[in-house]
Amino acid sequence: MNQEVIIVRGNHVLSGDVTVAGAKNSALKLMAASLLGQGVSTIHNVPVISDIEIMGEVLDRLGAAVAREGHTLTIDTASVDSCETPYELVSKMRASISVLGPLIGRFGEARVAMPGGCQIGARKIDMHLVGLEALGVHFDVDHGVLHAFTPDGLHGAHVYLEFPSVGATENMLMAAVTAEGHTAIENAACEPEIEDLANMLNAMGAKVSGAGTSLIEVEGVALEALHPCDHTCVGDRIEAGTFLVGGALTGGPVTVHGIDPAFLRMAIMKLRAMGCAVECGLDWVRVTRSEPLRSVDIQTLPHPGFPTDLQAQFMLLAALADDVSVITENVFENRFMFAAELMRMGADITLDDHHAIVRGVAELEGAPVSSTDLRAGAALVLAGIVADGETSVHHLEHIDRGYEDYAGKLASLGADICRVPVSSRG
Repeated sequence: MNQEVIIVRGNHVLSGDVTVAGAKNSALKLMAASLLGQGVSTIHNVPVISDIEIMGEVLDRLGAAVAREGHTLTIDTASVDSCETPYELVSKMRASISVLGPLIGRFGEARVAMPGGCQIGARKIDMHLVGLEALGVHFDVDHGVLHAFTPDGLHGAHVYLEFPSVGATENMLMAAVTAEGHTAIENAACEPEIEDLANMLNAMGAKVSGAGTSLIEVEGVALEALHPCDHTCVGDRIEAGTFLVGGALTGGPVTVHGIDPAFLRMAIMKLRAMGCAVECGLDWVRVTRSEPLRSVDIQTLPHPGFPTDLQAQFMLLAALADDVSVITENVFENRFMFAAELMRMGADITLDDHHAIVRGVAELEGAPVSSTDLRAGAALVLAGIVADGETSVHHLEHIDRGYEDYAGKLASLGADICRVPVSSRG
């Protein structure tokens, strides 16, 4: 595949309407959950992004048949006969560890290569293992492969997670649906994507309650009681938040469709605190700004706190605000790698452990920059829209993991942007 670069010429213009795709962080787990359906499940509103392609390859390697038509995936898991995922796929995307729970739920066994993924943090899977061990799962690690087995079957348990890990909650949930008896997950992750997964599992015949709160309860059912289903993925709140930041940067108005505003309560609150006007409808959010950006303090926290996946975008806003902002990263230790790239464009940022002190500057300057992770890449493209001159954003593979036609959507809002092969830049 030829490497490409996004070229942005600063024109300070973003306005109009844009529709977000389905949530990446939900669709990946819904695909994994289809393993429990033992037949043909249909998932609608699935984004066309590279992470989805990789998960499709993982399911294919397990014996499933995955077909796409537009934004709809049809996944036939009736013939799945393997419970092992290879390193070459798992190493490309850490979310492929999410097949662990449904494989255990279906076969009582799984062999999953230890996950790789992006650079923003260690993302240890210890909590996944502790939670699953409470359900009767035993683990061996041999040459980088995690072997899970259930010599006495799966049984319900009361588990308290030491941190509301999304991945651990999801894996426990997908294993617990076929465990004998009652399972309670306390301090569970509350993200909207967890609720979406539970809704699909219930449509398949599971008995899950409390998803979206810190206490999830599961009444186990026999594997034979589970069946395929038809489900629509929720909208991507992080993609929506990214476009809202774009509107806030340039003044807008930008209206984002296909998202429940409740998913973005904390981000909307911070946009208003920074001087933006935000209107909300049933499935849309509109942002406008007519006054200078105001500084703000932000701490990333698990949902319903401020999402770590919007931290880079809001750091960009803070870089152009009228005073000093402090951004505290409590979720992923390496997410401030983005700051160094933004500083190449003239931002004034000082890093102190997990705090970033951001002093607003009058303007940014276009420069060659590199995506350090998915959200950083998206934020750097936005920075180019408000910078003076031309910005070239490299390593687009990060952006392609989570944003469908990102450059095209920004162009539809008025950005002067194009995506070209690296070679054509000389």
